[in-house]
Amino acid sequence: MKRTAAMAFVVLASVSCGAQEQGASPATSVPVPPASDPAHETSRPVAVTPTPTGPPPFSAKVSRVTRDRLPYSWKAGCPVSYRDLRLVTLTYWGFDDKPHTGELVVRKTVTDDIVTVFEKLYDQRWPIRKMKLVDAYKADDYDSIDADNTSAFNCRRATGSSNWSNHAYGEAIDINPRENPYVTASGNTAHQNAKKFTKRPTKGKGVINPGDKVVKAFARVGWEWGGYWSGTKDYQHFSKGGG
Repeated sequence: MKRTAAMAFVVLASVSCGAQEQGASPATSVPVPPASDPAHETSRPVAVTPTPTGPPPFSAKVSRVTRDRLPYSWKAGCPVSYRDLRLVTLTYWGFDDKPHTGELVVRKTVTDDIVTVFEKLYDQRWPIRKMKLVDAYKADDYDSIDADNTSAFNCRRATGSSNWSNHAYGEAIDINPRENPYVTASGNTAHQNAKKFTKRPTKGKGVINPGDKVVKAFARVGWEWGGYWSGTKDYQHFSKGGG
């Protein structure tokens, strides 16, 4: 009995040591990669860089203007015939930082000047509130200005004068008239919504200041700025040769 028990103890000890030895040698085992399971595979997202489109390039079209497009702004007795005027349809940069299409009527001899200047302003993203023919306001200069409308031809007299305005010849343009008002020598303006813009220089979207990019662009084509007048200032006004 004693011998049998001793032999059994040796066998159990041998088995136990073998078990410990297997568990103590993980370095000798070779890991087997798991089988690929398509149902559990994950794909790495691929970054896609959007292609920038950007705003459309500047465009301008010059065409003859018909009498019915000028029902209020032109009449018999104006210093130029409507046949000597041209409709310029062009791209401008809006106050909403988006491109828009506007219309101006000017004398046929200055269409190149207008296209040159407004292409420059568009490329510089210089903002304009709106650009409609003054006929949209029945040629009422006050209403067009109060609406902050940029416009050109209008057969009317110069402010405070019996002489024809350069607008009546199609050789003048008013730009953002709210931000760039007509200011008397005493510093007043007729438009309440323009009161805070009567001083220069001043900051603001669509504001024209002495020597800025708008003034320089018009000067390069021979147009003068009303902001340089002595006494009365017309900050919105540019005209061919002045006046």
